[in-house]
Amino acid sequence: MQVISSKISRIWYDDSLLGKEPASWFDPAYWQQQEAITGQANGRGTTYFISTPKLPMALRHYWRGGLLGRLIKDQYVFTGWEKTRCAEEIKLLQLLAEGGVRVPRPVAARAVRCGLTYRADILTEQVADASDLVAVLQQRRLSEAEWRDIGQLIKKMHNLQVCHTDLNIHNILLDDKGQFWLIDFDKCYQSKGDKWKQSNLERLQRSLRKEVQRFSILWNENEWNWLYSGYIGR
Repeated sequence: MQVISSKISRIWYDDSLLGKEPASWFDPAYWQQQEAITGQANGRGTTYFISTPKLPMALRHYWRGGLLGRLIKDQYVFTGWEKTRCAEEIKLLQLLAEGGVRVPRPVAARAVRCGLTYRADILTEQVADASDLVAVLQQRRLSEAEWRDIGQLIKKMHNLQVCHTDLNIHNILLDDKGQFWLIDFDKCYQSKGDKWKQSNLERLQRSLRKEVQRFSILWNENEWNWLYSGYIGR
């Protein structure tokens, strides 16, 4: 990653994926002027999907959630550039991508300091032609081989000592080539040891049980054994 620093901001970026003018990349109006925005998703804020010659991308601003988010919508306490949420996420994505885990490639991130606080944005690869597991499982069951693939993907992430703090089936995608992806690594981190890995898996299992009730997904407890078998390599 290349770095551009000033007194009030820092930008991390991959110059092989984008050209010059990095300060403009985080402004949706810049992409609108180029007619490059292909869509958007609304959740906690808006994620813009952008078409570029190198790859489709997603632009996201960091917004707070919960009760605090109603008062302080997008500001975080500044404790150092490398500890900003965007810096931590983009470096984690780079680690995972280089380690063979199928995650969106990191493109760029920006933190802008405002006194004791900062605001941040991140630009990543968009996983094109993909649906999350909730949408897929509402239509059909996964095969044993597919569940094993998911287990192996999570194992690769855990082998890099990365704990996904929100590992649920909304954050696992299936693309049109039959490949699974892990997404949404905000507030995730590397952790030593192995004790936390089982609780990470249990979080995913609880997510499956929950969505059976909420969205009537096609899944049963026996299929968890296929995922776990892929995870442990049996």
